[in-house]
Amino acid sequence: MNYKKVYGSLLATALAIGSLPAVAQDYKELHQKAIVVDTHNDVLISVLEGLRLEDDLRGKTHSDLARFKEGGVDVQIFSVWSDETYGKGKGFKFANLQIDSLYAIVERNPDKMMIAKTPADIMKAVQQNKLATMIGLEGGHMIEDNLNYLEELHQRGTSYMTLTWNNSTSWASSAMDESGGKMRKSKRGLNKFGKQVVRKMNELGMMVDLSHVGERTFWDAMATTTKPVIVSHSCVHHFNPHFRNLKDDQIKAIAKNGGVIHLNFFSGFLDPGYDKRMNAFREKHKTEVDALRKAGNNSIQIYDWAMENYPEEASELRPPLSLLLDHLDHIVKLVGADYVGLGSDFDGITSTPQQLDSVADMPLITKELLARGYSEEDVKKILGENFMRVFRANVGS
Repeated sequence: MNYKKVYGSLLATALAIGSLPAVAQDYKELHQKAIVVDTHNDVLISVLEGLRLEDDLRGKTHSDLARFKEGGVDVQIFSVWSDETYGKGKGFKFANLQIDSLYAIVERNPDKMMIAKTPADIMKAVQQNKLATMIGLEGGHMIEDNLNYLEELHQRGTSYMTLTWNNSTSWASSAMDESGGKMRKSKRGLNKFGKQVVRKMNELGMMVDLSHVGERTFWDAMATTTKPVIVSHSCVHHFNPHFRNLKDDQIKAIAKNGGVIHLNFFSGFLDPGYDKRMNAFREKHKTEVDALRKAGNNSIQIYDWAMENYPEEASELRPPLSLLLDHLDHIVKLVGADYVGLGSDFDGITSTPQQLDSVADMPLITKELLARGYSEEDVKKILGENFMRVFRANVGS
């Protein structure tokens, strides 16, 4: 009798029977043990529209305090955002209004949240089982070409600034504008003041965020910064040649700089076929979608309506969760596991990969990472340690 063969067969059977509960338990334990950081969430805009983060907001948002806890999120950077209509005389004031709203939420929930301005603050929040609450400014136009405004926002706790949003500033060109072909090459990139902004951010210990910026701005910023950068919510150009996604030479440059790329969960950045599918769905159900918009429903509410009324069609619009992991794998294969993290863009996006319905589903990423063979050490880096390294390198403590 071939005892090795029999033993191997029995062992394989035992593993097959026992593996699913064990894996499930392992990924949940690891997720809870790790420091989980999400570098971009836009729910503050919904708060300004009257929602309360401490309420059950399922069906209205991707996020609320209970679901942050359920998803094991330890550190959340809340985006302070405005579009280009908030320029001179408006942008700085609107940014402070959003920061005020975030401080008010924390003050109402001192047992659940804590403002974190330093790595030490984050560790204190984690030890006290509170959500380390951070601020990221999405759009350099909100400093209104004023370095004093930049400094004031940093003093209030702003940990990073995205140099541009989709709109360019007077000192930096955006990815949307550079890719659109309307901007003269001589106007692309950082001008003299833009380089001053980057140097000032380095001096303050505010992380330079290169999501949304044009390629010329990207390379000018990389040549100017003396500290590691972050990309707070972007994906990989290799899989989807979208103007918001990073090319391989940019990924390599970020790794050389010691920075970290945080992956966006938006279906349209992950999947090159998403827009075509979505447009076809809207056209097919145009009358109903238009009526919902006219009634004041936001994009997330319309998507929830689609899921309820046309579940099979709505599900087919979303890419599989595996595609998000493919983007992550590409970065790891290119430069290693030290340079990638998570920047969901929850509540700033309308569609997410299948299974990632809200912040409550973040543990599924840990499950998938383990299933793909990532070590516990690398999983913890991806979930938050890579961000912590860059944050410490910028803040200096």
